[in-house]
Amino acid sequence: MLTDLYRLLPPEGVKIILVLFLSFLTGLEREERRAGSERFSFGGVRTFPLIGLIGYGVSLLSGGQVLSVTLGFAVVAGFLMLSYRHKLETSGFAGVTSEMSALTTYVAAALVYREQFWIATTLTVASMLLLELKAALEGLTQRIAPDEILTFTKFLLLTAVVLPVLPNRGFGPFEINPAKTWLVVVAVSAVSYGSYVLQKVTKGQGGVILAAFLGGAYSSTVTTVVLAKRAAREKRPHLFSGVTLLASGVMYLRLAGLVTLFNRNLITLLGLPFLALAGAAIGVGWLWSRVPDAKSGELVREFEPNNPLELRAALFFAALFVGMLVATHLVVTYLGKAGVYSLATLMGVTDVDPFIMGMTQAAGSTAPLGVAAAGILIAAASNNLVKGIYAYSMSDRETGIQSLCWLAGLAVAGLAPLLWLAR
Repeated sequence: MLTDLYRLLPPEGVKIILVLFLSFLTGLEREERRAGSERFSFGGVRTFPLIGLIGYGVSLLSGGQVLSVTLGFAVVAGFLMLSYRHKLETSGFAGVTSEMSALTTYVAAALVYREQFWIATTLTVASMLLLELKAALEGLTQRIAPDEILTFTKFLLLTAVVLPVLPNRGFGPFEINPAKTWLVVVAVSAVSYGSYVLQKVTKGQGGVILAAFLGGAYSSTVTTVVLAKRAAREKRPHLFSGVTLLASGVMYLRLAGLVTLFNRNLITLLGLPFLALAGAAIGVGWLWSRVPDAKSGELVREFEPNNPLELRAALFFAALFVGMLVATHLVVTYLGKAGVYSLATLMGVTDVDPFIMGMTQAAGSTAPLGVAAAGILIAAASNNLVKGIYAYSMSDRETGIQSLCWLAGLAVAGLAPLLWLAR
């Protein structure tokens, strides 16, 4: 029936109906806002449809020429300036959202003439959402600290500003690609930043278990150190050793996501082991943390993560990643897979991310796929063992022993896939 009705109406009639519908919606929202305020407010259910008709009529008469449509826009803007001036004279506080939404209505009508129906509808809907969500959006200024806005700006700097201008080709004997190198930096930073945001949003909620889960996505090594230091004060061995194991399980999910992003062939070998290790560590860690300790009671989160998007840290990670690419190329060329495994073991003592991301780039080119997969498993296992040593040395004795045993067990389990990868 709707199709038949559309065929009966002339094309221009359909456009006029759409213009009236979209502009009426905006006018209705402004009318409701004006009804709840005693101050002067521009426009309503009649004014906005008239502005829409003017925009459509000017576009039709001029054949859609940009100059004529722009002149019509300027005339409407002139009338809106008079309205805004009157508002300033009669009110101590005067917003400009009604006038801006009127200009949006004019532009949407011009877009309808050009048959840009989706864009016109989207502009109108977006405009209404911005108008309706006034209280929620203005409340963000109270909930978001200025330094968090700066943090997000840094993320945009890393992604939208720096990344597009870097050349996407290899340089030098090691074929270092600046664009791919920085893309790795952006990906690792994005995962850490996502965890950072979630920790900020859920501040004061979820207790130690949620802190460990989010911390594992941020940095399982940092999380282990923080938990170990707090465990020395709290004397809750089951809780803290369990959540320490849980954080390392989340690390495998983090690694699975990064490897999937940069090397689909590699994740076919590592996907199942990573998921199995993550599921086992998270499940066992959670169950162990629920075993009653001598002390009881809910513990709140204390750790506040640092900003993961410092430009200096990003440049340092990029340098480490390039270094890993060069080292991997040299090790594969001169030392073979034994050299790769030794390098993986060594890198587990520090930050495994540069080595693992280097492996995603080397796998299938400078290093065989199986060797790269084995190297990643060895690096993760080595890192788990080192975290166990950190936990043992920094926490109370009982928590330290339990944490070391669990993380050493996870390290051994993480090496089990080598039995078939080495074939």
